[in-house]
Amino acid sequence: MSGVGPLEPGEGTRAWGTPDPDDPPRTDGLSLARLYQRHRRAALTALTLALLLAGGGYLFTTRQDTAQPRPQPPAPPYPSLVTDVSYLDAVAAPGDAETRTFSFAVLVSVQSGPPVTVTGITQPYAGLSVTSEPPAPFLTRAGSAHKVVITMHVKECGKVPWNAGLPFLDVTLRNKRAIQVHSFILGPRYAQSLSQALRVACGNGSR
Repeated sequence: MSGVGPLEPGEGTRAWGTPDPDDPPRTDGLSLARLYQRHRRAALTALTLALLLAGGGYLFTTRQDTAQPRPQPPAPPYPSLVTDVSYLDAVAAPGDAETRTFSFAVLVSVQSGPPVTVTGITQPYAGLSVTSEPPAPFLTRAGSAHKVVITMHVKECGKVPWNAGLPFLDVTLRNKRAIQVHSFILGPRYAQSLSQALRVACGNGSR
């Protein structure tokens, strides 16, 4: 056995695998992969956020374009459903044997909806013709009424009824929805006035 003891490590020597405290920390392959993954995730997150912010207007526009259409307002009513013609009374004399004319007043009213225009007034008897004051066409607004004086002109007494049962007026009505011809029965008072006026106008054997 030699008397020489174990060698003391010299200055600057270190055991295998022992890091040198003066060396910078090592970055092996695994650490580089982790750093790459972290950097990649951060970059993808930033890119996604930028795309969402930039595309916000496009997404909003798309939702507007695909929204349900607004419901359309209801169509206005037919003019005959909201217009009324009622008999008021005879005007002046019930009839005139000289001129064979007689006049009476009616009230034209509109309940609701757009204005209604009366474009014509007629009656069913071949021996009579009709004029009105104001003359047609005239307009009546919703919630209002017009007093209209109807004048009957007897053209041929042989073609008029002695006793009118349910006489009516044919009134042509127009509004934004439609044009309609509607028959208005004016009631028993009108029937009596009409029969009396016809008897005066066509009296004395003038039939």
